[in-house]
Amino acid sequence: MIYMDNAATSMKKPKEVIDAVVSAMQNFGNAGRGVTEASLDAARVIYDTREKLADFFHAEDPTRIAFTMNSTESLNIAIKGLFGAGDHVITTVLEHNSVLRPLYECQEEGVELSILGCDERGTISYEEMEALIRENTKAIVCTHGSNVTGNLLDLNRIGKLAKKHGILFLVDASQTAGVFPIDVQKMNIDVLCFTGHKSLLGPQGTGGMYVREGICIRPLLSGGSGIDSFNKHHPIQMPGSLEAGTLNGHGIAGLGAAISYIEQIGIEKIQEKELGFMRKFYNEISKIPEVKVYGDFATTIRCPIVSFNIGNLDSAKISDELSVRYEIATRAGAHCAPLLHNALGTQRQGAVRFSFSHYNTEEEVNAAICAIKEIVEEYTL
Repeated sequence: MIYMDNAATSMKKPKEVIDAVVSAMQNFGNAGRGVTEASLDAARVIYDTREKLADFFHAEDPTRIAFTMNSTESLNIAIKGLFGAGDHVITTVLEHNSVLRPLYECQEEGVELSILGCDERGTISYEEMEALIRENTKAIVCTHGSNVTGNLLDLNRIGKLAKKHGILFLVDASQTAGVFPIDVQKMNIDVLCFTGHKSLLGPQGTGGMYVREGICIRPLLSGGSGIDSFNKHHPIQMPGSLEAGTLNGHGIAGLGAAISYIEQIGIEKIQEKELGFMRKFYNEISKIPEVKVYGDFATTIRCPIVSFNIGNLDSAKISDELSVRYEIATRAGAHCAPLLHNALGTQRQGAVRFSFSHYNTEEEVNAAICAIKEIVEEYTL
């Protein structure tokens, strides 16, 4: 199978990640729940991964990193734990439902919500974003990179804007962590939510969030923490305040190994290879008159994603053809980003999404291009 659905999850993992997970499953006890060597081994690896992530995102210290099971959990914790009735929050039409649905729930509880639109290429106006800021604006919540168009948002610019107006800046880095450098301090990011199973190349069921010093988030969950057991309330100190119950130590061990792998290869080299595959694929299929590609490809740096349609064909039909006839894995439909599809006019048709990994090859990209050309010839005669 030619796997080109990495925006959904990275399928091929580094051997180091697999080895770390297997070793953890054979040796780990429950971190923070005893002084046996098995428990201490788990605690050491979890803290080591916390340190690696803090360095990777340039956090102040490892205690500002809390582990979750994915970006969705991180975003729910952040959004529901920071906003209340009377607060005003700004977001964009580019967002995944992991941002939108928690915000809609907050809106039902009295939070005011403004949603910034985009143009036909899926790009936003930063001037219009600033114009949405009100006296009661609490935060800007946005993605770093669209999972549909691949367009990147300028985190440096939005971070400066948020700091200028004294509001919080929350970022969904699901599509970018592991491919693009993120410096939470330089970018003035207050909360960064990330998943481990996509470009970070870790196991599914891993993720986390960075929370800037001085920001207190109401926990979404409470329960066992391994400390202060006689207190009726969950601990308030990070990271334990956001980590109720047993952590996924086996997965976190794999995530730690994945971070080491990325740093060994070099994030710049990974990015260069993935964007090279993306650009080659785009350059060829965009020449086909029947193909309409979505997004801003004038920019050099963007997510390694190409979403498109062929004439009026249903995107699911194209994706099925690619899978059954060519053994090419892609993603069709709405990609959990309804507002962006509404803006692009693809709410009924959806779109076919190719998303590339540095594990892909030139031969696979060529095969994908040939497959699209054959499908176009067959269905548009």
